[in-house]
Amino acid sequence: MSDQDQAGVYLGQSTKAETLLFRRTNRHGVVAGATGTGKTVTLQIMAQGFADAGVPVFAADVKGDLSGICQIGTPNEKLLARAQQIGLELVPEAAPTIFWDLFGRKGHPIRTTMSEVGPLLLALMLELNDVQEAVLSVTFRVADDEGLLLLDIEDLRAVLAYVSEHADEIGRRYGNVAPATVAAIQRALLQVEDQGGAGFFGEPALQLSDLMRTTPEGKGIVSVLDATTLINSPRLYSTFLLWLMSELFEQLPEVGDPDKPKLVFFFDEAHLLFRDTPKALMEKVEQVVRLIRSKGVGIYFVTQNPADIPDTVLAQLGNRIQHALRAYTPSEQRGLRAASDSFRPNPDFDTATAIQELGVGEALVSTLDEKGAPTVVQKTLIRPPASRLGPVTDAERAAVMAASPVRGVYDTPANRQSAHELLQQRAEAAIAQADARDAQQDRLDRAEQDRTPPAPRSRSTPSGGSRARTPAAPRRSNRQSTAEAFGKSVARSVGSQIGRALVRGILGSLTRR
Repeated sequence: MSDQDQAGVYLGQSTKAETLLFRRTNRHGVVAGATGTGKTVTLQIMAQGFADAGVPVFAADVKGDLSGICQIGTPNEKLLARAQQIGLELVPEAAPTIFWDLFGRKGHPIRTTMSEVGPLLLALMLELNDVQEAVLSVTFRVADDEGLLLLDIEDLRAVLAYVSEHADEIGRRYGNVAPATVAAIQRALLQVEDQGGAGFFGEPALQLSDLMRTTPEGKGIVSVLDATTLINSPRLYSTFLLWLMSELFEQLPEVGDPDKPKLVFFFDEAHLLFRDTPKALMEKVEQVVRLIRSKGVGIYFVTQNPADIPDTVLAQLGNRIQHALRAYTPSEQRGLRAASDSFRPNPDFDTATAIQELGVGEALVSTLDEKGAPTVVQKTLIRPPASRLGPVTDAERAAVMAASPVRGVYDTPANRQSAHELLQQRAEAAIAQADARDAQQDRLDRAEQDRTPPAPRSRSTPSGGSRARTPAAPRRSNRQSTAEAFGKSVARSVGSQIGRALVRGILGSLTRR
């Protein structure tokens, strides 16, 4: 198997060895099949095969089973029999692993800033309508033009509050902003916070280099995102993975078609990305998938049915592994036809029938050959994994995290000066300036009173009364309210800094320079 391992990832055996060629893995792929048919095991085999070849891997672990990749496998009789059947010498081995978790419970926390996520992806996460998304874009534009870093939810709330309080001024420059719409965005932020999403926004922000690590021995490190809790917030889950894909596209240099990929990215439960996604955003997702392969990144969507993926994206997925599907309902039958039609047919069997007859650990496989053309689909016995099947224990996870190369780098949140603090300082400075002007005016008024001679005493009138004194007009105060002083200060600052907008990428995320 050594020659095959050098050429690519050995997937299993049909009438020949089925190998995913490293030179073609940046042409993306799909792993599909019903629940319980072996998709996660196939993902584990592929991830470890890439890691053994020195290719870093990022994979979401939705069920918790993928975590076993960090432990040496203990194959049972069934796995040993499968290895013998396909002529594989099964050597139990673990893959070097880093655990990540957006909530910081079962892995190192992953954070990014509001500014880096940008309004387009944030609107997807918050499930905003078109009007709300437009107001959110205005809010980000004000922050960008003003040089205000939106690091966390508190920062965005501060800028949203300013936009709402000064809707007229901002509306004249950027477009109409309704305070009621801002309030709706604030409520959506509160829901994300209630779901635990607040921890995702902040610093220290994730560095992509930490997802592209190799060991001193030259093996790629498998970054496993624990998504067992995150999957309960599907919008947060899909938006995070979409943001990460966007960051890879924006930051990595062009490399063309390398001998092996720079990173392989597994997007589990891929249907969540494409469900209810606005058309404009979907077009950009398609563009990223199409162009990111020249950055040396292979993206593999893992889902139950290829029909979950739009045709424009599915057409770009050259490597295909299809586990069993069942087709009882009309929609399932349509999905079955879509799955079978996506393969280059094999004259020896009917693809649609074969998909329904596959057993656990069997799959239909079609990969790209040396010329980049899809091979004829083959019934394949998937090889057993070298690492453990099933999840790790809490103690094993803790031991892996204790030895992690990023231990301590992301574990403690940081809170540097950002929009919330800057706006607060500006408000305080504006108030202090207004107070100084009021004090100066008071001194001038007192000096004027001292120079004015006293009014003559009133004379008695013929009736014995006294002439009424005309009451002095109340002095007009020059004092501004806190909101007025703050608003004028920020409005002047915004007006003087238009054109200093930060650079944003294809999906609206901030481009790091």
